[in-house]
Amino acid sequence: MFTLTPAAATRILDSAQQSDAVGMALRVAAKMEEDGQIAFGIGFDDEREHDLSYECEGLTVLIAPPSRDLLDGMLLDFVEVEPGEWQFVFMQTQAPGGSCPPSSCGGCGSRGGCGSAN
Repeated sequence: MFTLTPAAATRILDSAQQSDAVGMALRVAAKMEEDGQIAFGIGFDDEREHDLSYECEGLTVLIAPPSRDLLDGMLLDFVEVEPGEWQFVFMQTQAPGGSCPPSSCGGCGSRGGCGSAN
């Protein structure tokens, strides 16, 4: 399951207020590049048919079917990479299909949880 830290959620919620996107869901996307690296994207969006949708850290997270496998076990954090320079960072926290990391995102067996078919 894809999760995000409280720091990332706080920054995203702040951004939503600044851009009049309060109440919109957070779409998270990933795709494999030709060189084998994964490219990630996030943005505010409306739910579409076939999206995986679940609550995490006070946000509704949306993931489209093509991104699900690439985002399984990923964590989004908001960190200071250099003094005064903050960025969103995607990290692999578990092997895809592995056990759930501690989070407020529903946990194992819930809608969209680890091992879910949603």
